[in-house]
Amino acid sequence: MKKKIPFKKDIIFGTRVAEITSISLDHNLKIEDNNLVGNFIVSGDYKITEASVQVSPFSYEIPFKIAFDEKYDLESAVLDIDDFYYEIIDNSVLNINIEVGVDNIEEKEERCIEEEEKEEPEEQVEINSLFDSITDEDTYKTYKVYIIREQDTIEKVIETYNSSKEVLEQYNDLSNIKLGDKIIIPVQDEGD
Repeated sequence: MKKKIPFKKDIIFGTRVAEITSISLDHNLKIEDNNLVGNFIVSGDYKITEASVQVSPFSYEIPFKIAFDEKYDLESAVLDIDDFYYEIIDNSVLNINIEVGVDNIEEKEERCIEEEEKEEPEEQVEINSLFDSITDEDTYKTYKVYIIREQDTIEKVIETYNSSKEVLEQYNDLSNIKLGDKIIIPVQDEGD
C-alpha cells in the first residue's frame, strides 16, 4: 500500500523576491517508532528585482513529523518525494507544496478479540465511595446524609441524631466542615 502525505509551508524572505532562478529540494526523512521525521532542505537562488543581474542564495531547513497509526507496519516502507512545486506570493513569501510518498506500508494483522480476552487478565476496578470505611463488623444498618445549614454546629448535629463526635469522625472529616457540606450519620438499629 502507498500513502501520499501533502505538506505546505510559507517561507518568508527578509527581502523582496521577484524571481526564483534556481531551486532544489532535499530531505533527511526517516522512520522512527511509527513516525516519519526529519527535515526538508529548500535551497536555491533568487533575484530581488526582475531587472537585476545579481542573484542571492537562500537555504531553509523545514522540520517535518507525521505519526502513523499503530495498525501500520513501516518496517519495509520506502520514502520518496512524489511532487514539489512553489509559488511567490506578494514578492516576499515563497509558498512551497511537497507531496511525500510512503510506499510498501503494510497493515498489521488484527488479533481476534476472543484471543485478546484469553491472553490478557481481567482488569479489576477498585470502586471508591463514601462507605469504603464501613465494615461488616459495624453495628449500624442505616446511614443518613445531613446537609450542614446556617447556625448548625457539630454538637447540635450530634445531639439531634443521638451520636458522638468519635462516631462521626469515623465517617467524615470534621476538621473543615462548612455550610452546604454533607456528612454521613450512622444510625443504630432500635433492636441493637
